[in-house]
Amino acid sequence: MIAQAHAATLTGIDAVPVVIEVDIQGGPTTLIMVGLPDKSVQESQDRVRAAIVNSGLSFPYTRTVVNLAPADLKKEGLSLDLPIALTILSASNQVSRDLFDRSVIVGELGLDGLVRPIDGAVNVALMAMEAGMERLIVPRENAAEAAVSPEIQVYGVRNLLEAVELFNGAMVAPFEHSSVDRQEARYEVDFADVKGQTHAARALEIAAAGGHNVLMLGPPGSGKTMLARRLPTIMPPLTVEEAIEVTRIYSASGKKVGREGLVWERPFRSPHHTSSYAAVVGGGKNPKPGEISLAHLGVLFMDEMPEFDRGVLESLRQPLEDGLVTVARVAASMEFPAECVLIGAMNPCPCGFKGYPEAKCVGAALCDRYMGRISGPLLDRIDLHVTVPRLKPDELTSRPQGESSAAIRQRVVAARKTQEARFGRAKVNAKMSARDMQDLIKLDDESMQFMKAAASKLNLSARVYDRLLRVGRTIADLAESENIQRGHLAEAVQYRGNET
Repeated sequence: MIAQAHAATLTGIDAVPVVIEVDIQGGPTTLIMVGLPDKSVQESQDRVRAAIVNSGLSFPYTRTVVNLAPADLKKEGLSLDLPIALTILSASNQVSRDLFDRSVIVGELGLDGLVRPIDGAVNVALMAMEAGMERLIVPRENAAEAAVSPEIQVYGVRNLLEAVELFNGAMVAPFEHSSVDRQEARYEVDFADVKGQTHAARALEIAAAGGHNVLMLGPPGSGKTMLARRLPTIMPPLTVEEAIEVTRIYSASGKKVGREGLVWERPFRSPHHTSSYAAVVGGGKNPKPGEISLAHLGVLFMDEMPEFDRGVLESLRQPLEDGLVTVARVAASMEFPAECVLIGAMNPCPCGFKGYPEAKCVGAALCDRYMGRISGPLLDRIDLHVTVPRLKPDELTSRPQGESSAAIRQRVVAARKTQEARFGRAKVNAKMSARDMQDLIKLDDESMQFMKAAASKLNLSARVYDRLLRVGRTIADLAESENIQRGHLAEAVQYRGNET
């Protein structure tokens, strides 16, 4: 007797539908699993058998064949335990099949029948909605995350018996949760804690308003990390769609430990400079998102930027331009979203004390070699180059007098709304295309003459020139100015004064 159920497996950050077929035949007791299961799925045979027996149900002691379709897709992870167990029970007439056709089932089983949480619940929910399914059965701990739309009923089960009762007609209400309602993001840091560094704080405000990348240059202890950690606090709150997108990446990557519902805070990722290419960009035998994708719609902070492997740094060029990372493998290539603000931090030289007379520097040759570790093409993609000097003694001993993140965020949100009205959709100035710039950026004669002089004096490349115009447009938006004025461009140009 054959029974079928719908499940899912993760490929990258996407949930892919899987159909589980079980055929119970006469013959010696054996459980055969086919359909390209990986090691963890193959081991589910023993977990499923023990869970069924220890739940007081009957395991069919005969020849049982489990097929995972499509047969050419490798099945990974532990989410297939629960649907396999329920399909076996359905094939042995212990579970009704009436609800199987319009339901997607996922969950890991313990030997005692307990249903344990899985990675990628929101990904499975999105797949189930796209497939037109009516019900989603998930572990109880994943229900809040999966309840992202009223289009699908989500049922959270604690153990195998609860799932059996659900399919056998027990009156169980679907999970109700306000996870799709906008929630206030909570950050433990605030710009009000910052002493001095008003120039750097202003640069970060521009970065948040226009989605621009920043390079901070300064000696150790000048506050570069402190400033970078506060950038997410002044970025606009995530929309529901953005929160689902961020949660989708974190859930598939197993980074939502201890959290229910959607992720509402802007991501902040700070990989160590010894991190590998796969850790930062993404990859591995079974490709997973890297740090740059985990920073999607948030901030990627690369402290001690020149110390990163050259290949890692150069790999950032594509995602900084396109907002996507492509990981190619023999079997297939995967795309991961990577639309984030890059904040790089570096010392002015290997010792960090170039230009400070109280400390002896290592020498000009080593300084030049250190600065040359970041290539020109990568620097061209970083809009704002900011010097972060040491605090003066009076600044060190005074109380923090910085503006609060909430106050700065109000200006940033207003500037983002201006950009959304300009482009007709959610888009930031840093992502303006060449056609956008032709249509939307008009300079008066004074501003045009200023930019000609700047291009000649600073020997600007075409890419840097365009980026200066984009930064000028953001500064004008923060000033609530319809047109870009010479003063806006002058402020934009000063952020190229630290180029190496």
